[in-house]
Amino acid sequence: MAAFDDTFRRQLRELFVWRRDVRRFRSDPLPGGAVERLIETACLSPSVGLSQPWRFVIVDDAVRRRAVIDDFKACNAEALNCYSGERAGRYATLKLSGLEQAPGHLAVFADKASDIGHGLGRMTMPETTEYSVVAAITAMWLAARAEGIGLGWVSILDPEHIRGVLDVPAAWKFIAYLCIGYPEAECDQPELERAKWEHRRGAGEFTLRR
Repeated sequence: MAAFDDTFRRQLRELFVWRRDVRRFRSDPLPGGAVERLIETACLSPSVGLSQPWRFVIVDDAVRRRAVIDDFKACNAEALNCYSGERAGRYATLKLSGLEQAPGHLAVFADKASDIGHGLGRMTMPETTEYSVVAAITAMWLAARAEGIGLGWVSILDPEHIRGVLDVPAAWKFIAYLCIGYPEAECDQPELERAKWEHRRGAGEFTLRR
C-alpha cells in the first residue's frame, strides 16, 4: 500500500483550497495531449458497479463551439429574467463562462444504457450513474489544477440542444460542459464570493448527527 506523509496531505489540502471554477482564461494553447491526459485521470474515479459510465466529447469544431456559445447566451439571457432589482443588476455583471476564451472545450455525458457493470448498485438508485460521472469530473478538476490548468463548468445550457449540437447517442445524459485552459490569475477564493453573490459557509452548517 502506498504511504502518504504529512507533507503530502498538507499539499493535497492546498490543492483543494486553490481549486477554482475558472471563467477567465489566457489564450495560450494547451500542450498536446493535455486534455486526453486529464481524461485518463478522470477514468481512475470510482463508479457504481464499476460501470464506468462517463463519456467524453472533445469539442474542436469551430461551428459546434459557436453553437454552444450561442446557446449559453440565450440561456443566460433567460436566466437573467428570473431575477429582479438589485439581484438582477448584480447577475448581469457576473462572468459566467469562459467559452469564448478557453482553448479547450470538453462535454461530459453519462451513458445510461451501458451494460458495463451489469446494473450492480443501480437497481434502487439509478441516479448513481450520473453521480459516478460527477466524481470523475471532480478528479479531473483537481488533476488539472495540479498542472496549473484551469477548469470551468458551464451549466447555463440547454441539455437537449447541446446533445443535438454534439450529435451523441440518445441514451447519453448531458452532465457538464467544461472550459479548459490556463487561468488569467490564481485565487484561493471563489469568484462568486469575491463578487459578493454568495459566501462560502463552514462544514458545521451542513452536518447533522443522528
